[in-house]
Amino acid sequence: MSDREDSPLAARQCIPCRGGVPKLEPEAANALLAQLHENWAILEDHHLQREYSFSDFASALAFVNRVGALAEANGHHPDLYLTWGKATVQIWTHAIDGLTESDFVLAAKIDQLQT
Repeated sequence: MSDREDSPLAARQCIPCRGGVPKLEPEAANALLAQLHENWAILEDHHLQREYSFSDFASALAFVNRVGALAEANGHHPDLYLTWGKATVQIWTHAIDGLTESDFVLAAKIDQLQT
């Protein structure tokens, strides 16, 4: 096992993907999913999704803004959906139209923003 695999997902760095990287096989994706908060799900073997709940619109918006700043800093950009009291995050690597380890790394980093 490499040093990268030994470190928690949130401690790892997103690795930019320009394409040509294979999508994660379902077994590998599920192993990484097990390291995330239980509310994350893999949908259609294609993307990660989690919905966060907040007490009001302003709190949800503030969270989405923090996610946006984190995404920009990591060069890995999720789809964000904002409604009153809720924010939904969808993550996948657009360049390969599927999941990579970096998607799980970003998900773990996003979870740290809610605390």
